[in-house]
Amino acid sequence: MSKKQFIIVTGLSGAGKSLALKVLEDFGYFCVDNLPPLLIPKFAELVIQSTGQVSKVALVSDVRGGQFFDHLFQALKSLEELGIGCEILFLEASDGVLVRRYKESRRRHPLSSEGESGGILESLDLEKRKLRDIRARADKIIDTSFLSTAEFKSVLSNWLEQDQKERMFINIISFGYKYGLPLDADLVFDVRFLPNPYWVDELRSHNGTEQVIEDYLRAHPITNTALDKLNEFCYFLIPNYITEGKAQLCIAIGCTGGKHRSVSVAMWLGESLKKKGYTCVVEHRDLEPRSGKHG
Repeated sequence: MSKKQFIIVTGLSGAGKSLALKVLEDFGYFCVDNLPPLLIPKFAELVIQSTGQVSKVALVSDVRGGQFFDHLFQALKSLEELGIGCEILFLEASDGVLVRRYKESRRRHPLSSEGESGGILESLDLEKRKLRDIRARADKIIDTSFLSTAEFKSVLSNWLEQDQKERMFINIISFGYKYGLPLDADLVFDVRFLPNPYWVDELRSHNGTEQVIEDYLRAHPITNTALDKLNEFCYFLIPNYITEGKAQLCIAIGCTGGKHRSVSVAMWLGESLKKKGYTCVVEHRDLEPRSGKHG
């Protein structure tokens, strides 16, 4: 298991560990929050025994674990003995920002009961002392003081060294308007303006997955123009969705019955996006014959 496959997330309370876990989940990591360090080696053994079912793990371990947190270095040594390399991600922020975040959330600092006065600043100072050694060993330190949510996601994503296109999962669904819109669609494109093979007797029994339907649609200039514009629009939108941290996108392509035009266009769009390096799955919701007209 390589280092990037096993990540321990730690750092100051309020610095963004919860958000970091969400980003790591989008990268396909199996995430566990607030795992006692003594259980980390045992958890690693379970991961190894999963024979690949769990390939990437991210664990949060911080001062919430109380006295158990003191065993973190012992856990790291045990991982080395198991032949498991790991990387440590340490998150921090300035005192002023952390104080503001605590006041806004109205939460107590996990070490507030250990300080003499119980003030947030005193608790933060105590936490820094407890984390000093693990911070010195961290592979990546991110100061989230002045990062927006999108910026923090971008910084963390770059560190994970995974191409952004691989992170965006795109589901393309063809459908028929007469059967209703797909409920999970993020983008919906209506292609009912294209020539309809349903009205050609020898084409009616075929569907958009067949070459005869593709040839018919491609023979009309409006189809090629529409596809060019659809591709261009998606090429523009998808990188911007990724920048905002979106990990999954559902694009719905609709015609009248979901059998001819929408099916072909969905397939063409899927092929185009795959050539750009995106991970796509194309589904045809209404391809099976139903009563009534198709298009």
